[in-house]
Amino acid sequence: MSDSISLPWASDFHCHLRQGDMMDTVVPMVEQGGVRTVLAMPNLTPPLTTTQMAVDYGTALQKLAPSVHFILTLYLSPDLTPEEVAKAAAAGITAVKVYPSGVTTNSDWGVLDFKVYYPTFQAMQDHNMVLCLHGECPSDAKKGICILNAEERFLATLRELHQEFPRLRIVLEHATTKAAVDCVKSLGNTVACTITAHHLFITIDDWAGQPHHFCKPVAKYPSDRDALQDVVRSGHPRFFLGSDSAPHPRRFKQGERPAAGVFTTPILVPLMATLFERLGCLDKLEAFISTFGRAFYQLPAASSSVPRLVLRRKVLEIPESYTINDSAQEADVVVPFMAKQELAWQIDNGC
Repeated sequence: MSDSISLPWASDFHCHLRQGDMMDTVVPMVEQGGVRTVLAMPNLTPPLTTTQMAVDYGTALQKLAPSVHFILTLYLSPDLTPEEVAKAAAAGITAVKVYPSGVTTNSDWGVLDFKVYYPTFQAMQDHNMVLCLHGECPSDAKKGICILNAEERFLATLRELHQEFPRLRIVLEHATTKAAVDCVKSLGNTVACTITAHHLFITIDDWAGQPHHFCKPVAKYPSDRDALQDVVRSGHPRFFLGSDSAPHPRRFKQGERPAAGVFTTPILVPLMATLFERLGCLDKLEAFISTFGRAFYQLPAASSSVPRLVLRRKVLEIPESYTINDSAQEADVVVPFMAKQELAWQIDNGC
């Protein structure tokens, strides 16, 4: 059994980098976690709804982490006309994120009717952009929809979008159910799926009563987690890493209504290596954290001229918390996933 692993730097195709003090804290941690390509989510306050807003955000991110490649996204809204899509594509913006209204953090401006946006989706298809879906229906007691079946109920919309726009690259993000895995596998090569680190570890019992494991979509049943583990173990090329790392100050996670989000950015690749070793598929790690996602997003393969990421078999104790830089709130911190627990691997690149 080897005591070291050499990998390309990871690509994280779903990450929340926030704004203000939290952004200043989190963005330098991207490389610390073994990542040098990251798809930055647009659900800020206000959300990134125009090309110029996204470009300005990318500039701010790049100043904080010059070695990281930030893939920029727009938040689907009425401002995103076909003309704005053409402008965004010309500016190098890669993707558009869809949040159904009210399903997660800063989704109040989200979509109520997908058909309204069909001209926008057609323009995205014409300009070779990627549609990133938060795949849940809003909870609705009258329709029998709640957080445990919201993802499965959304899959009909995914199928419809793929049928209407077969050349549009679509990513069902942060899948949590066997139904979602089976659905994506059944569709064409323009439909892919991201899976988070935390959803590969936890089930409903791990977040019920534990606010720092609570996220949207919520982790589901053991059989659903098994399906996620099985598909990454199989090395399916349309399933790849999207951490959905989403930091919140501890006071927001432990309040009356805990904010949805799990924070994995500074420990991401050691976390994945530890899990893949437990699953007996360390040989599949490189493809999951790099090759598959880069191919789907049409990025060049990792260059052989760039020094690779090195992991050493050495216990890594996850910190209890990370201090938020220059926060106006005294002792404001963000708590990571699996705080105070141990991982089997550490990064050994001086990060």
